[in-house]
Amino acid sequence: MARIRVVTDSACDLSAALAEGCGVTVVPLSIRFGSEEFVDGTTLSTDDFWSRCAASPVLPETSAPSPGAFHEAFAAAADDGYDGVLCLNLSAGVSATYQAAVTAAKSFGDRIPVRVIDTRSMTMGLGLIVLDVAELASTGADLDQLADHAVALIPRIKVFGVVDTLEHLEKGGRIGGARALLGSLLSIKPVVTLVDGVVEEESKQRTRARSLTYLADKAKESPPIRRLAVSNGAATDIDAFLAMLDGVQTEYPLVVVDLGPVVGTHTGPGTIGLSILTAA
Repeated sequence: MARIRVVTDSACDLSAALAEGCGVTVVPLSIRFGSEEFVDGTTLSTDDFWSRCAASPVLPETSAPSPGAFHEAFAAAADDGYDGVLCLNLSAGVSATYQAAVTAAKSFGDRIPVRVIDTRSMTMGLGLIVLDVAELASTGADLDQLADHAVALIPRIKVFGVVDTLEHLEKGGRIGGARALLGSLLSIKPVVTLVDGVVEEESKQRTRARSLTYLADKAKESPPIRRLAVSNGAATDIDAFLAMLDGVQTEYPLVVVDLGPVVGTHTGPGTIGLSILTAA
């Protein structure tokens, strides 16, 4: 049986308990509020992040981990006697994190093999891939099997989000094809999605209630679901949205997490994300 360490980055939005429970190492990104810089999950908790968002006169910014941070994670796996590392990262279309991991893997040497994959996803789209791969890793699957499994999961992931405003996405340069929505910000509550790893417009809804119903219908109308997750970005109506998902059938229990600083920086408070991993 192979022992493969799964590594990811903090854009996955897995809680510390979830990551620890499945033996996953999370390399954090950094968050800046003006001149102040914090390490996601280390010097800045998710609760602190949303509190700062509410009080700060400037929008936060993110920066990718250094190659050295990934090198440390890979070295720790080697030191712990693992046979290899599979590193699953957020979309290279929105962050330099994947490239930092690739650079670290190239400089790591021959201690143990390291494979790096751009999942073209983020938040719990990435998180669900990580959970599924980590479960397979626990059975003793080798590095090639895990990498093949991860790649096969990528087209089965769908990520949707309701945001209160596109201001954060626009100022952060992450808005992609959703830019066309900017002209009617005052009259819509947009629904966005990920297409090939970048943010695109999914739907224009006139009210928050209608946008949440649209989001819930994505789960209700989905092909058979293997895993389902909801990311809560300081949304006051999160309980109402979760109630809309009652009756949705999944192979694994629904996972509800707080939307972390990495994605929350670009979507802003009031965001609700829905991530779906279909069964096939």
